Amino acid sequence: MADTTKDIWNDDDGEEKPKKRRGLRGFLVFFLTLAAVLAVVLLAAYRDGTGFDVLRRYLNYGSVEKVGGEAYYEYDASTQNRFAALGETLVVLSETSLRLLDGDGGEIWSTSVNMAAPALSRGGGRAVAYDVGGTALYVVDESGQVMSLTADEEEPFIAATLNEQGWLAVTAEKRNVKGCVSVYNENAELVFTFRSSRRFVTDAYVADDCTALAAVTLGQEDSVFVSNVVLYDLTKPGEVEPMADYDISDGLVAAIGQQGEALATVSDTCLTFADTKGEVTATYSYGGAYLRDYDLSGDGFAVLLLNRYQSGSVGRLVTVDAAGAELGSLDVNEEVLSVSAAGRYLAVLYADRLIVYNQDLQVYASLQGTGYAKEILVRTDGSALLLSAESAGLFLP
Repeated sequence: MADTTKDIWNDDDGEEKPKKRRGLRGFLVFFLTLAAVLAVVLLAAYRDGTGFDVLRRYLNYGSVEKVGGEAYYEYDASTQNRFAALGETLVVLSETSLRLLDGDGGEIWSTSVNMAAPALSRGGGRAVAYDVGGTALYVVDESGQVMSLTADEEEPFIAATLNEQGWLAVTAEKRNVKGCVSVYNENAELVFTFRSSRRFVTDAYVADDCTALAAVTLGQEDSVFVSNVVLYDLTKPGEVEPMADYDISDGLVAAIGQQGEALATVSDTCLTFADTKGEVTATYSYGGAYLRDYDLSGDGFAVLLLNRYQSGSVGRLVTVDAAGAELGSLDVNEEVLSVSAAGRYLAVLYADRLIVYNQDLQVYASLQGTGYAKEILVRTDGSALLLSAESAGLFLP
């Protein structure tokens, strides 16, 4: 008969215990190592927010190494090419085509266009492509076309912007008036239209909470051209009377957007911040310097490249928050080819190198020998696309 008794002193099961202990010990070592790595990442993320971006880049690309010179996207060469980054999708607009390219360089969607002055603007995970002074307009997201508009030849498009919710403001000429703005919601539905009979309308932007429209108008005071921002209430359907307005002192507005809770306008003399009630909350003066370049796309900051003289490359790179305070300032004594802001990062393409800064203009990463790159697009995770005439390469800090 088989022996069914159990000898606790000579039980074979006891031989398995050391193996279990070794397995448990290995798991504990792995767990503690993982916890230490996560602690480092979280500490960096808590300190300046960049730790999460390192993790995002690692998960997206499997590496945190620099990748320079490898072409991820290819397109036809054109001096009129315009670019926008929507996640890993690159939007390329030229006089003859509008294309969406995926992270492997493959074409997601495209259409033929005929634009004399192509323009491209981004917001809310979308891009709007249009012909300044022309009749074609397209809105796209990462997967393809969202909507399109066609204007009459006598009523061409002037400008178009997207807010952070994907609402579209289209400024156009209209017969018998001095300008018109149409607002479309994220579902491409027309929700508001107004026509200006007193002043020319040059641009417009829907506040990020989608409650107000800010329209930039141009008029004359004492024989001098001045810009004025007129605010309309979008929460009251059918209301066409402005609820407030404010002047841009001594300047003509080049662009309008938003920083934090404030509407932001870039003019040739100053950066102006205001609320949707028409109160100017802050102004940053250029102090007589000349505006060379700008970007309003930073998270909590705007970027200005200011020249000391009308020509040349002597000046300052400045970041400014929504309170009008200077976050960082850097003297520049060399040619700057392109600036781009996204998230907490600012990328500056010099003639021979790329530098990615944080909002305080502290160096975050750099790349020497940028080859034929002429333009830069930084993305919210700190990666950047180096754009040359016919291709774009990816840089990972």
